[in-house]
Amino acid sequence: MTQQTSPIEPFDSDDDAVGDYCQQSRQFMVKSRQYLADGKLHQASEKGWGAAAWMAKAVAMAQGWDYTRHEEFNVVLNNARQITGDARIRAMRSVANELHGHFYTRKRFLNAVAIGEDLDQIAILLDILEPLTGGG
Repeated sequence: MTQQTSPIEPFDSDDDAVGDYCQQSRQFMVKSRQYLADGKLHQASEKGWGAAAWMAKAVAMAQGWDYTRHEEFNVVLNNARQITGDARIRAMRSVANELHGHFYTRKRFLNAVAIGEDLDQIAILLDILEPLTGGG
């Protein structure tokens, strides 16, 4: 008796990947709030950063821009600012980068209220960026 194998799954389409990046971004945002509520400030910060980074990946893929390296996050957000004309993106880009930097900061120097306010800004950033993915 011969064993039947399943056909090789095709690679995701760009649309599938964009959708996955958007969905993961939103999941990271939810998780960041849970970590914040639990007092896990490093994890809350990093998930907030991840939410911004993954939405930026979705935007980059949808727009045909490169985003394969960490430093390209800033380029994607600068491009998004030019397209949308939304000057808030510049400040939100800095907030996302600051959240990422918290991973390397001793907990005693982290402030839960400030991190919560930063996460509020990231939530707004996701809403601004998502239409550039072809969704939202």
